[in-house]
Amino acid sequence: MKIAYLTGEYPRATDTFILREVQGLRKLGLDVITCSIRTTPPSHHVGPEQKSEAAATFKVLAAAKRPGTLIRAHIRALKRPGPYFRALRLAMRTSPPGLRNRLYQLFYFLEAAVLADHLRENAVDHLHNHIANSSCTVAMLMSEMSGIPYSFTMHGPDIFFEPHHWRLDAKIETATFVSCISDFCRSQGMLFSQPEHWDKLHIIHCGVEPERYAPGTRPERPTLLFVGRLAAVKGVPVLFDALTSVVQKHPDVLLRLVGDGPERPALERRTKQMGLQDHVEFCGYKSQSEVAEALSGTDIFVLPSFAEGVPVVLMEAMASQVPVVTSMVAGVPELVEDGVSGLLLPPGAVAPMVAALNKLLDDPALRADMGQAGQAKVARDFVSTVEAEKLMQVFQKYGGDRSP
Repeated sequence: MKIAYLTGEYPRATDTFILREVQGLRKLGLDVITCSIRTTPPSHHVGPEQKSEAAATFKVLAAAKRPGTLIRAHIRALKRPGPYFRALRLAMRTSPPGLRNRLYQLFYFLEAAVLADHLRENAVDHLHNHIANSSCTVAMLMSEMSGIPYSFTMHGPDIFFEPHHWRLDAKIETATFVSCISDFCRSQGMLFSQPEHWDKLHIIHCGVEPERYAPGTRPERPTLLFVGRLAAVKGVPVLFDALTSVVQKHPDVLLRLVGDGPERPALERRTKQMGLQDHVEFCGYKSQSEVAEALSGTDIFVLPSFAEGVPVVLMEAMASQVPVVTSMVAGVPELVEDGVSGLLLPPGAVAPMVAALNKLLDDPALRADMGQAGQAKVARDFVSTVEAEKLMQVFQKYGGDRSP
């Protein structure tokens, strides 16, 4: 089988799990090419792996903006007028209401022909999409137009905020199969689809390479680490509010923020307004190896998100034997056992976070025990090579045969 991978932006510094999955499938012998709707900015190419993938990835939107490429793709697609117009009808049938949304559906339809042409030229047997929003719409329309089957990995939480807008029901119906990253994710897929399609929903975790991560020398200064997008959903202001109380008991504590995003300027201003500038360090995006190094030199990993799937960064922290403090949302309890490998908190609650951070900072032995328990959990259930093998078996189960 020859597989193509598609997502909205690939590769991204925040989506290293997709890169690991692609690499894992290639190591297992699958021929995998990569496609991205948009071109990721250079700031996301934080290591040699991302740079290499970026150079080899087909950029759908950039190709569709070339008139000659766009026209040729649609002329070729029109050689099979039945599937072509069925795809157009599908685009209109699954469009959210409103003129703007219908225009976007037409854009996705135009992109679908360009993607289909690229996949045919590369003799691709099957397309797999990550993230079930607009890029998955393009995948669905491409499949209807070309007969090349498609599947997708459903993550959350974003898709579950607007499942009707993104027509999750239609995507589950038309996909060959759906990879769900957790039991919670699968339950949401069941909620928004018909029972006759539930057997398509397979649980395949995102995973990490445990050998990349190892405990290092813990810093003399008590150190907390956050890794993620600096966006509202991650709840960093709640962490700042908790930090103002934590520093009263642990005046040398340092919080390092690895990542970037739209909220960074506001968060930087907030640290100064709260008098936390000596306790907060903004580090920007880091490569996988740099994140592993940061984890090896931290005491506690903190992720105060309001919504999540099953964060890979929590797996990375646990693989590094770092205890985690995080929100009890979505699939997180499937990874973190409260009181064993970390502490689970009500999302948005400041006082419980203060108590959790102080408890762990006060007790090195508890941190060590939780770190070891977390490492064992990841090694047992969230290894990327094992999950890649599961995914390959699903690809093989459903085949890759083109529709007539």
